[in-house]
Amino acid sequence: MMKICENEVKTKQGEILCASTELDLGITLKGGQSFRWFPYNNGYRGVFDGCVWTLTQNDTHLSYVVQGPLVNSKNYDEILSRYFRLDVSLNNLYEKWAASDQYFKNVSSQINGVRILNQEAIENVFSFICSSNNNIQRISGMIEKLCSLFGEKICSIKNVNYYNFPSVKALAEENVELKLKEEKFGYRAGYIANAAKSLMKLGGKQWLLNLHEEKNVSYTKAREQLISLPGIGPKVADCICLMSLGHLEAIPVDTHIFQIARANYLPHLKQQKTVTPKIHKEVSSHLRELWGPFAGWAQAVVFCAKINHNDTTMPSKKKRKTSTNDKSLKPSCKKR
Repeated sequence: MMKICENEVKTKQGEILCASTELDLGITLKGGQSFRWFPYNNGYRGVFDGCVWTLTQNDTHLSYVVQGPLVNSKNYDEILSRYFRLDVSLNNLYEKWAASDQYFKNVSSQINGVRILNQEAIENVFSFICSSNNNIQRISGMIEKLCSLFGEKICSIKNVNYYNFPSVKALAEENVELKLKEEKFGYRAGYIANAAKSLMKLGGKQWLLNLHEEKNVSYTKAREQLISLPGIGPKVADCICLMSLGHLEAIPVDTHIFQIARANYLPHLKQQKTVTPKIHKEVSSHLRELWGPFAGWAQAVVFCAKINHNDTTMPSKKKRKTSTNDKSLKPSCKKR
């Protein structure tokens, strides 16, 4: 059903079948993958696919309200399902990983519904350039600033303006770096501007899309190409491969995953303090062999379980089952 609401914003409502054990909105949307979602009423509100989405869930269904310049021919159920990769059974994956890995079996009992988002590639690239030595709350603020400065306005809802993520062309303009430095982006301002200029020379968004798994490009090749861009190192390249380019075997090795690996899988690394490129390769290769073609997804589960365990203010598993839209989810305060 389509209708017109205030400010002539088009609105569509719907729901899709989705068990809460297959998707926990809070841990998935606020666990360091996407930076454009925030708690809203009993759910979450964010921007993707050119619209403003408000999501809620119960034990059996995921409900949505989508607003903006909607297109009647679009299937918004399908768009939402694709965004959360709901065609993949998370319960089946959990069983496979638990069968091959005792550590995963132990920690996965603490946490349900961690999904890998299927995100727009350009947004993901520049979001993770902003993520370097940063925390999720500040990254979110930087992304919103990028959108309001250089993105196109989608609509205004209750006097709040919502914007699309900027195009590569918009971020490649000459004044971008200066404006971002004025907005306290620091050294990331140069990385953003120079990465955009490099992308424009290579072919823009299409160059990125050509690195997708669907194009029969190997994970190794895609990662190598991404690292050639300014501001993108091994971890950021793996985040982009995993969350936007379909390479679900990619494992971003951050501090948390490194700590997990040396404590439970690679004890000879216990004396190592930092994640060098060599160590990144060793850790990711070991975990990929252990967890298989969806290894990056398994990594997200153990990452979230570690954050959950470390933060005593997190709700217990029992509480999360009764309220999957928890507004106090603490991964939003952690470095990724």
